[in-house]
Amino acid sequence: MEIILLEKITNLGNLGDKVTVKPGYGRNYLIPHGKAVAATAAKLAEFEQRRAELERKAAETTAAAEARAQAIGEIIITIAQKAGEEGRLYGSIGTKDIADAASHAGIEIHKNEVRLPAGPIRHTGEYEVTVQLHGDVAAKLSLHVVPE
Repeated sequence: MEIILLEKITNLGNLGDKVTVKPGYGRNYLIPHGKAVAATAAKLAEFEQRRAELERKAAETTAAAEARAQAIGEIIITIAQKAGEEGRLYGSIGTKDIADAASHAGIEIHKNEVRLPAGPIRHTGEYEVTVQLHGDVAAKLSLHVVPE
């Protein structure tokens, strides 16, 4: 299935690219979420008319994400959790816990933006967590896990 991307999609393409994807991915995700349109002659002509508007919107979204990244980089979040003598937590700290702690600190972060490639945090200490705000914009969040 050929589609025209209406925004940058990681590992797929940039705004305005004509790409081929599996039919289910295009039909069930990209088109319903407004991230792409089917690549027909009429849609291609319509896209060319709207290109400037879509590029301006993409630039605004990127600028907003960079402003959020700046704010996230300036704060340090502390989470107190019950822990054993060796610093091992009773339970773990996941993406939802980090997003909630950031919200309490005044920075709005959604749990699907928090990246924990090594899995949930299970020990006390200082961590640097990546927050993916936009396709090109990622911020580093300083997280301190202390025993309760």
